[in-house]
Amino acid sequence: MRRILTVAAIGSLMAAGAMAESLSGTISDAKCGAKHADASESDAKCVQSCIRRGSAPVFVSGGKVYNISADSKDKVMEKLGQKVTVNGKLDGDTITIESVAAGS
Repeated sequence: MRRILTVAAIGSLMAAGAMAESLSGTISDAKCGAKHADASESDAKCVQSCIRRGSAPVFVSGGKVYNISADSKDKVMEKLGQKVTVNGKLDGDTITIESVAAGS
């Protein structure tokens, strides 16, 4: 019985870790990272310029910079340099984005 409870508890923790999270932050670029967390107009222009020159988009939240998974990058291209709320799954320092919406 104890073994069944232990397995169930571990399974519950793993399932909770795989659930989507909602995070607020800014879409920046890998070159500048958290430098553009304010999402000012000049920040947005810099992010867009860096992305055009080949830098990868990143998500900045709570002072931490998260890489955006390759299959999620297209979802943020219209929000470069903007504050957003994303729903997605974190895996270390990489986020797989399910949806992105304008933030405040």
